[in-house]
Amino acid sequence: MTAPTRADELRVIAEAASAELAEATALEALEWTARTFGESWIVASNMQDAVLIDLATKVKPDVDVLFLETGYHFAETIGTRDAVDLVYPEVRIVNAAAERSVAEQEAEFGLLHRTDPNRCCQLRKVIPLRRTLSDYDAWVTGVRRTDAPTRAGTPIVQWDERNGLVKVNPIAAWTDDEFNAYIAEHGILENPLVQAGYPSIGCAPCTAKPLPGADPRSGRWAGLAKTECGLHG
Repeated sequence: MTAPTRADELRVIAEAASAELAEATALEALEWTARTFGESWIVASNMQDAVLIDLATKVKPDVDVLFLETGYHFAETIGTRDAVDLVYPEVRIVNAAAERSVAEQEAEFGLLHRTDPNRCCQLRKVIPLRRTLSDYDAWVTGVRRTDAPTRAGTPIVQWDERNGLVKVNPIAAWTDDEFNAYIAEHGILENPLVQAGYPSIGCAPCTAKPLPGADPRSGRWAGLAKTECGLHG
């Protein structure tokens, strides 16, 4: 009989925790993550805010934080990342960049974010993410069920088949009111673009202000059928 691989072991852990932690609070989920994976987990942040980072530092002050450095970010997003570095000095920010610089990619393929945004996301987000996550057993995301209809069934813990590790979504069940209350009560860093009318922030060329009353993520790839960058489905 073939011995189980690490991926097999992680899948079993994820499937058991999915049921056990179905009703867990954010801190309970993060405490389980730190207890289960030790140093081998990382928090993903698009630097829209530092809510997830703040929560994670309560269980691991020197937690690794993954930032996808696409080269197309708003200046405010880069500024928020740098501010996180100052406010949470023990945190280690892991900047995951694409193999090609923006200039090299545009020289070879043109403006992919206009002509083929799926390929652009693949090159500048999905591949760097997968490469970085290969060094860890689990990753923690800020995905919430209220983000979009495509995320309505997000569990607290799940097996990430695509990347081959455990995925933890501690604030999946949080409502917008709970999320905003945490920011207000704890003075959490927030990207200035949020108050400027951008409730969902991605790369600058592919992010617009949504129309009043529209889905918060409707400003992402506006006018296209695309709704996800491929990181979460």
